Amino acid sequence: MSQEPSQLPEVPPAEDDPMPTRQRAFAGTASQIRAAARFYKVAAYITGVMLLLLVVEMILKYGFKLVAYAGGTHVAGGSNIFSLVQEGQVTGGVNVSIAVLIAHGWLYVLYLFAVFLLWSRMRWGLGQFVAIALGGVVPFLSFVMEARVHHQVEKELAKHPEAVRRY
Repeated sequence: MSQEPSQLPEVPPAEDDPMPTRQRAFAGTASQIRAAARFYKVAAYITGVMLLLLVVEMILKYGFKLVAYAGGTHVAGGSNIFSLVQEGQVTGGVNVSIAVLIAHGWLYVLYLFAVFLLWSRMRWGLGQFVAIALGGVVPFLSFVMEARVHHQVEKELAKHPEAVRRY
């Protein structure tokens, strides 16, 4: 018992739609959103640079068995200003390799905070948060993600000016 096309029920007009499409809304003013985007941009560049330093440090450590030291004294004698040496060749200096590891870790936490702030202001989905957060883990990806995210923020703000809160 198939119905002919002329006997199918009519589709209600859009204004009578029981499931209307949700309007786009942001969680802040345009200036708050742009400030969060600037904070994210700075955090993304810092995290990207620190990640590249971390990659260089890992290559030196595991590829060439070298560690960066600042200050201290060489075991063979003589003072050290900055050197790439094997572990244990400098005493009393600062292990720059470990400092890079620690700084990158804390700066990544700052990056995640910047991602969360922008993500919550833009009211994006969880997948967007995860994708942007992973930008600080893969070398060079934070630079690419920053450009894409900045473009997306500006595009959405221009497309939906009515969705911005006005305090």
